[in-house]
Amino acid sequence: MPMNFETVEVTTDLLIIGGGMGSCGAAVEAAHWGKKHGLKVTLVDKASMPRSGAVGMGLSAINQYLGVAEGLNTVEDYIKYVKHDLMGVARDDLVANIARHVDSSVHLFEKWGLPLWKDENGAYVHEGRWQLMISGESYKVIVAEAAKNAIGDENIYERIFITEPLIENGKCVGAVGFSVRENKFYVFKAKAVMCAMGGTVGVFKPKSTGEGAGRSWYPPFSTGSSAYFTLKAGAEMTCQEVRFVPIRFKDAYGPVGAWFLLFKSRATNALGENYMETRVGELDNWGKYGSVRPIPANLRNYLGLLDIKEGKGPLFMRTEEAIANLAKKYEGEPKAFKKKMKELENEAWEDFLDMTISQALLWASTNVEPEAKSSEIAATEPYFISSHSGSSGAWVSGPEDLSGGTDYFWGYANMTTVPGLFAAGDATGACPHKFSSGTHAEGRIAGKAAMKYILDNNTQVEPNPEVIAKMKETIFQPLALFEEHKNFSTDENVNPNYILPKQFMYRLQKLMDEYVGGVSSNFSFNKASLDKAAELFVFLKEDAEKLAARDLYELLRVWENKHRLWQAEAHLKAVAFREETRWPGYYFRTDFPNLKEEDWLCFVNMTWNPTNNEWSLFKRPILDLFGIE
Repeated sequence: MPMNFETVEVTTDLLIIGGGMGSCGAAVEAAHWGKKHGLKVTLVDKASMPRSGAVGMGLSAINQYLGVAEGLNTVEDYIKYVKHDLMGVARDDLVANIARHVDSSVHLFEKWGLPLWKDENGAYVHEGRWQLMISGESYKVIVAEAAKNAIGDENIYERIFITEPLIENGKCVGAVGFSVRENKFYVFKAKAVMCAMGGTVGVFKPKSTGEGAGRSWYPPFSTGSSAYFTLKAGAEMTCQEVRFVPIRFKDAYGPVGAWFLLFKSRATNALGENYMETRVGELDNWGKYGSVRPIPANLRNYLGLLDIKEGKGPLFMRTEEAIANLAKKYEGEPKAFKKKMKELENEAWEDFLDMTISQALLWASTNVEPEAKSSEIAATEPYFISSHSGSSGAWVSGPEDLSGGTDYFWGYANMTTVPGLFAAGDATGACPHKFSSGTHAEGRIAGKAAMKYILDNNTQVEPNPEVIAKMKETIFQPLALFEEHKNFSTDENVNPNYILPKQFMYRLQKLMDEYVGGVSSNFSFNKASLDKAAELFVFLKEDAEKLAARDLYELLRVWENKHRLWQAEAHLKAVAFREETRWPGYYFRTDFPNLKEEDWLCFVNMTWNPTNNEWSLFKRPILDLFGIE
């Protein structure tokens, strides 16, 4: 079977893997410096850049804007916010480096044509302290166009799924993958590689089943490729125990941010009680993090989940109350009141039409009028991301001016512990709350640093052709396996010689859901359940070698599941290692139910050794570089 696939070799200076916001930022910045020095930048994307990544469907707000020039906030303000929200576990240097550059990315978006809301004085309309309202259905299209213009269409390879890193003498020198449209195997050779392939969905069983199967808050095509690529390269990883469980409008996963921040809405239980008020005493159990404001996202989740556990659910967003309150000052003026109500109703629908069209469809199909009726909200299944309220990713170097002389710096900003391998977006760990704008800024940071690395190490290292040949055979093995055994049974879906990707995915999701704190176990687990999960993982990894594919589409699904498997195992090992509960609302260790600052105010890091197939887990200290605890 592999011999039926043409091998295509592409040689470049910088290889950017991924087509999301981080990659677009890297493309723009790297192209600028590349042209100055005659260096080539190549980008390869699993999808098509205009709608690729977490922003592909659009957004209704930019969630990180400091307004430093306007005197609204400081970089230190943002570090404090991020560290408090993640219960103390974040890298000062990485958060600061993104925060000091993010405003310039936002200004670029506006320059490129993104409509930002303005008030009557021409100032940006803020959703909250850090958020700007936008008309963002085409947000990603605009940002991708700028990236394409920067590096040129001839240097962009779309609909190619990267599966493996190429490592020579400990250095990352490229990557291999396959086309999801043609019988082609791609070998990309580079002097430096930037990984920005998104976070991970589909590790845990989703709440949406049946006709809604596969529906998730985070993009379903983000399947753990960043974690897999960096782990397989031998990079040190961090915060793999941190998963994110957002509260969203139920079933269609519509965002709640605009309702809380812009519309000033309340969330209540079924009895009409505001659990943020009735449960406020619970916050005292979580040390100083229970008293900070805004209350950390996981603790806000936790208070609502306690009400659900006591049978006070479901939870509701009081949309009708919020809209009425905003229009209240116009009540004495019937025409003005009617106009304001219509304006607020339009904004409520636009919030979903800009970024979660399925929520608008669900509202319409269930006769929900937000100005007249509350809408149910609920916790989703867990996700692995570091661009939002999560932190899992690679351990990367900070910038020299902020991190120099500490263990946070080893040469080039955003380079992993593998020379020549850089990361951005959901691929980097310990720097959450960068969202779309911060991810773009981080991509710019990584792209510029990678170009500096290339200029300092301007030698093309040839990957081992025997290794590449073996990788090609391994990548297409699922197709060969199916062809060999497809006639063994009368139903090709049931065959003792192989397992199909959907069946494998269901097994992984069931395992993680029941034993590692998914929805059905109320996000709770203990040592006994984790030990059981580890036992079942042995069988699952054995069966992963028997994954089969009937066509290129299923081959893509095979490799997505292989990537998810690595993210799942990394998470399992990390939560077993951290013997405390630090993020209730995201997960709860019933055998270690308390916060233990003296032992666990640290990073949990890990590596996988490619030479002996062994994992190592260890602590890294949290350095206070800005006087912010």
